[in-house]
Amino acid sequence: MASEDASLRALESLMTEFFHDCTTNERKREIEELLNNFAQQVGAWRFCLYFLSSTRNDYVMMYSLTVFENLINKMWLGVPSQDKMEIRSCLPKLLLAHHKTLPYFIRNKLCKVIVDIGRQDWPMFYHDFFTNILQLIQSPVTTPLGLIMLKTTSEELACPREDLSVARKEELRKLLLDQVQTVLGLLTGILETVWDKHSVTAATPPPSPTSGESGDLLSNLLQSPSSAKLLHQPIPILDVESEYVCSLALECLAHLFSWIPLSASITPSLLTTIFHFARFGCDTRARKMASVNGSSQNCVLGQERGRLGVLAMSCINELMSKNCVPMEFEEYLLRMFQQTFYLLQKITKDNNAHTVKSRLEELDESYVEKFTDFLRLFVSVHLRRIESYSQFPVLEFLTLLFKYTFHQPTHEGYFSCLDIWTLFLDYLTSKIKSRLGDKEAVLNRYEDALVLLLTEVLNRIQFRYNQAQLEELDDETLDDDQQTEWQRYLRQSLEVVAKVMELLPTHAFSTLFPVLQDNLEVYLGLQQFVVTSGSGHRLNITAENDCRRLHCSLRDLSSLLQAVGRLAEYFTGDVFAARFSDALTVVERLVKVTLYGSQIKLYNIETAVPSVLKPDLIDVHAQSLAALQAYSHWLAQYCSEAHRQNTQQFVTLISTTMDAITPLISTKVQDKLLLSACHLLVSLATTVRPVFLISIPAMQKVFNSIIDASAQRLTDKAQVLVCRALSNTLLLPWPNLPESEQQWPLRSINHASLISALSRDYHSLKPSAAAPQRKMPLDDTKVIIHQTLSVFEDIVENISGESTKSRQICYQSLQESVQVSLALFPAFIHQSDVTDEMLSFFLTLFRGLRVQMGVPFTEQIIQTFLNMFTREQLAESILHEGSTGCRVVEKFLKILQVVVQEPGQVFKPFLPSIIALCMEQVYPIIAERPSPDVKAELFELLFRTLHHNWRYFFKSTVLASVQRGIAEEQMENEPQFSAIMQAFGQSFLQPDIHLFKQNLFYLETLNTNLGWPQGSYCDGVDANQKNVLGRNFKMDRDLPSFTQNVHRLVNDLRYYRLCNDSLPPGTVKL
Repeated sequence: MASEDASLRALESLMTEFFHDCTTNERKREIEELLNNFAQQVGAWRFCLYFLSSTRNDYVMMYSLTVFENLINKMWLGVPSQDKMEIRSCLPKLLLAHHKTLPYFIRNKLCKVIVDIGRQDWPMFYHDFFTNILQLIQSPVTTPLGLIMLKTTSEELACPREDLSVARKEELRKLLLDQVQTVLGLLTGILETVWDKHSVTAATPPPSPTSGESGDLLSNLLQSPSSAKLLHQPIPILDVESEYVCSLALECLAHLFSWIPLSASITPSLLTTIFHFARFGCDTRARKMASVNGSSQNCVLGQERGRLGVLAMSCINELMSKNCVPMEFEEYLLRMFQQTFYLLQKITKDNNAHTVKSRLEELDESYVEKFTDFLRLFVSVHLRRIESYSQFPVLEFLTLLFKYTFHQPTHEGYFSCLDIWTLFLDYLTSKIKSRLGDKEAVLNRYEDALVLLLTEVLNRIQFRYNQAQLEELDDETLDDDQQTEWQRYLRQSLEVVAKVMELLPTHAFSTLFPVLQDNLEVYLGLQQFVVTSGSGHRLNITAENDCRRLHCSLRDLSSLLQAVGRLAEYFTGDVFAARFSDALTVVERLVKVTLYGSQIKLYNIETAVPSVLKPDLIDVHAQSLAALQAYSHWLAQYCSEAHRQNTQQFVTLISTTMDAITPLISTKVQDKLLLSACHLLVSLATTVRPVFLISIPAMQKVFNSIIDASAQRLTDKAQVLVCRALSNTLLLPWPNLPESEQQWPLRSINHASLISALSRDYHSLKPSAAAPQRKMPLDDTKVIIHQTLSVFEDIVENISGESTKSRQICYQSLQESVQVSLALFPAFIHQSDVTDEMLSFFLTLFRGLRVQMGVPFTEQIIQTFLNMFTREQLAESILHEGSTGCRVVEKFLKILQVVVQEPGQVFKPFLPSIIALCMEQVYPIIAERPSPDVKAELFELLFRTLHHNWRYFFKSTVLASVQRGIAEEQMENEPQFSAIMQAFGQSFLQPDIHLFKQNLFYLETLNTNLGWPQGSYCDGVDANQKNVLGRNFKMDRDLPSFTQNVHRLVNDLRYYRLCNDSLPPGTVKL
C-alpha cells in the first residue's frame, strides 16, 4: 500500500472527480470499483482512521466511515482482537476531539459506527460503552453529543436489524432495560433544569398521585388540572443552546417510549415536565412576535419553539399508543389525559378577539397533527377503559372534539378528525350490540351529540352552506386509492352519516330526506325551462347568478343522492317491514327521477355554461341510477314479499326502471351514464331476479340489440355488463319458485342463441380443413379474441357459485367456444397478450365449470398446457416479455393450483409432472431474481400440492404416526419433497417481506393441520450451526409459538450465513 499521506491525496482527488458534474457514468463505475477494492483489503481501516483525522473533505470522511461500518457489521467476527481494541479506543477519541467541528451528518455517522461496535461487543468486550454515554450526558460541554449517542443506541440496540442472533437481541434489550431508570432520571433532570433556569418563577412539580384519586380525576378530566397554575405560567424564552439540548432530550424520550413498557420509571415529574414543553406548541405569541419583528433569526426561534411542542406531543402519543396499561400506571395516564385536554381547551377556547379556526391556523401544522393523533389514540385505545366510568364527562369530551373537528384549518386535518368520529361511532355500535338491554340508555346519553354531528357533516358536504371550502377541493387528480380529493371528502363524510343512521335510523332519515326533497324539486322543475332549438333542446337559464345557483343545487343533489344510496342497507333484513314506507317513498322518488332524466334527455341538452352544467346534469342522472341500484337488495326482499301477494306496485316499479334504463344503453350516451345504467341492469337481473323481467318489452329490446350483428357494439366494459345481465336473467334460478316452474328448456334455448350470436366472429378464427390459414390481420384477430373472451369469462365467473342446472346450461352454450379456444391456443403461444386472455378464460372455466367440462376434456387441456410451457417458453415469458409474460405464467400456475386441490384420484397422475415443472423449470428461472413476479403463485402451488396431497409423500400425517408411536415414517418421493422444502427455506432469506409473510403462513398451516417432519433444509451453514438451529427450533403446535420459532430460525440462519461470509478465506471452523 502507498503511504498514508499519498493515499489521502489520491482519495480526495478521486472523490472530487466522482462527484464532479462532468464525470461520465463509465468513469464513476471505475472509481467505485477502485474504492470497493481498497475497502476489501486487510488493514484498510488503519488508512481510514488516518483519513478521518487528517482530512476536511466530507466525501472522504463519509467513505472512511462506510468502510468502518462495513467492517463492524459484516466482518467483525474475523477481525483480530488487538485490532478491535484499537478501533474501540480510537473512534470515540476522534469523536470527542472533533464533534464540535464536524458537519452534523459526519458526526452522526461516526456516532452510529461507535454504537455498532457496542451492539457487537457491549458489555463483554466494551464494558464502558454505556457508561461513557452517561458521562457525556452529565457533562454540560458534551450533553448534546451524549444525547445523540443515547438516541442512536436506543434505535440500533433496542430494535436491531437481522444481523444479530435472536439470543443477542434479547440480551441487548435486557441490558438496555436495566439502564432505563437511570436514563429517564437524567433526561428529566436536563429538561427540568432548563425550564427552571429560564422560568420567571421556578416551578415545583406536583406531588406524585395517591391512590383513590381516580374518581376525582375522571370527573375532572376536562377541568383544570392540579398543575394548572404551573401551566398558566408564561412560557420561558430559551437560548438557542438550551432549545437544542431540550429537543435532543425529547427526541430521546420519544424513541425510548416507543419500546419500553409503561412502568413506575416514567415518573409524574417527568410527565409534568413533558407537558410544560408541550405548551411551546400552543404559544402563538412567539410565532407572531417572530413574524412581526421580521428578522430571520426570530422566525427560526419561533419555529424551534413550535418544534419543542411537537416533540413533547410525540412523547405523549408514544405513551398513549400502548394498549397494555399496568394498574399502577392508570393514575398517571388519567393525569396525561387531563393535562392534554387542558391544552386542547386552551387552543379551542372561543373569545371575541379570536375565532377557534384562526387560532388553529396560527399553530404549527405538525403540532395540530399531533393533537389529532392524541385524540385518535384516546378514542381507539383508551375510551373503552374510561367511558365505562360514570364520572367520565363524555359529553364535554364530545363537545371539545366537535369544536376541534369543525374548526380544522386544513382538509387533511378535517379528514383525520372524521376518522376519529368513525372510530367513536364504531365503538358505540359494538358497545350497543354487546349490551342490547342498555341500548336505549346508551342512545339517550348520546342522541343530541349524534344528531348535531349528523347535521353538521351534512351541511359540510353542501355547496349551499360550505361553497368556499368545497370549491377548493380537487376533483380531477386521482390519489393512490383512485379517488379525487372531493370524492374522498364525500365518501368519508357519508361514512359518518351512515354510521349515525345505523344508531339513530329515524332521526337520520328525517334529517336527510327533506334536504334531498328540496334539491329534487329544483331538478324536476327544470323541464319548464327546456325549449326546442334548431339543433335540439336547450335549457333556457342564462343569467350568471341563476347558472351558479343551479350548479350548486345540482352538485348538492348529486351528493345527497349518494347519501341516500349509502343508507339503503338500513331498510333491509329484520327492519324491512318496520321501515317499509320510508324505503318505498325513497325508491319511488328515485324511479321517478331516473325516468324523468332519460325521457327529457337532460344529458344531451344545450346549456349556457356547457363546461359546468352539462357534467352536473350527467352526474345527477348517473347518481340517481346508482342510488336506485343501492336499493336492489331492498327490491329483492320486496320481490319475495310481492311474489306472495302478487302486487302490481312492484311490477310497476321494475317496468318503470327498465323504461329509464333502456334509452341509456346506447353508443350515443356518455360513458359515465351508460355504465351507471348497465350496473343497475345487472343488479335487477342478478339481485332482484323478477320472473317477468325477460318478458318486459324494454328488456327484450336490449336483448335484440345485443344479438343483432349489424348493431354498433358498446364500449368493452358496457358490453360485458349488458351481456352479464342478459346471461344472468336466463341462467339464475328465480327465487321462491319450484324447479318445475323455472322454464329451463326455454331459457336454455335463449341462452344458446345469445352465446351463439356473441361468438359468431370468434368461431370463424378456428383453422379448418377448408380454410387452414387465417386471412385476417393479427391486430383484428386480437380484438375479436379480446372482445369475446372478456364477455365469456365474465359470464362464467358470475354463475360459478350457482346451482348445477345454471352451470350445465352455461357450459352447453359455451362448449364449442371452449374447444375453439383450445385449438387456437398453440398458435398464439408467442403472443403473450393473447395467451394471457386465453389463460384467464381457462382459469375461470376450471374454477367454475370443472365438473361440467368432464374429466377427459379437462385432462386434454392440462396436457396441452404442460406440453406448450417448455423450459424455453417459460424463460421467454418470464425474462423477456415483462409483466404480461409473467402474468401468463402466473395464470398457468393458478390453473395448476385448482388441479392439485381436486379431491379423488382423477388428476393424481399429473402430480409428478406438475412438481417437476415447478422445481426443474419455473423455480430455477425465478429463484435468484429480485423481482417478486411469479414467486407468490409458485409457492402457493407448492403449498397446495403439499396440503392436498400429503399422502403422495407420507402414507399418514406425521402427527398420526407420532401418536401411533412410529419413530420416523418412511417418506416417499423424498427428492421432490426436499427440493420443495429447500425452496421454502431459501425464500425466507430473501428481502421480499410479502413472500416471507405468505410462506410463513403456509408453513404454519401445514404444521397445524398435518404435523411437521423432522429435519431442517438449510443451505449455507455448517453441521454444528445446523444442530444449534435444530435444537432451538421447538416443535410447538400453537400458532403464535410456531410463528415465533420460524422467525427465530430465519433470523439466526441469516446471522450464521453473515458470520460465515465474514470469516477470512481459509478459516478452519471447528
